[in-house]
Amino acid sequence: MLPKCVTEPGMQDETADRVLVGQVSGLFGVKGWVKVFSYTQPRENIIQYNPWLINIEQDWQDVQVEQAKKHGKGIIAHLQGYDDLETSRLLIGCDIALYRQQLPELEAGDYYWSDLIGLRVLNLDGVDLGQVERLIETGANDVLVLQGERERLIPYLKDQVIKQINLDDKVIQVDWDPEF
Repeated sequence: MLPKCVTEPGMQDETADRVLVGQVSGLFGVKGWVKVFSYTQPRENIIQYNPWLINIEQDWQDVQVEQAKKHGKGIIAHLQGYDDLETSRLLIGCDIALYRQQLPELEAGDYYWSDLIGLRVLNLDGVDLGQVERLIETGANDVLVLQGERERLIPYLKDQVIKQINLDDKVIQVDWDPEF
């Protein structure tokens, strides 16, 4: 029997070698296929990569993707060793990552979302607004979700709001009023 996934929602990988790209969100059919919520842009880009790393019982495991395809607005996949509903059910809620070297190099000033998770956010006056817990996609622009003395939502607008990102110091500097 395969172990049950115990990853908590929003839990991030501390190792720079991995980049979160999705999460197993449910079951599809009776032959062990799973639904995947992809963080890639476009969503079906996750299909290009193999293997996936799946966080099972807080242990990242390489899992071969036997088949994956776009289905409606989502993604479905059949993973090696997960051939029935009972076994695949254990993956629901598990994070999916890729090795960083599997991903294309980014241009200067571009970042993967996982690079921003956990960074401190300071405004231009040095006021600590919190730490990036996650990002959300709104259609118009992405939004940083910060946790601090309270939750804050800050639009990811380069140059307008996001003034500087320093991955080495783990800080994002923003032009943002701490009262918002």
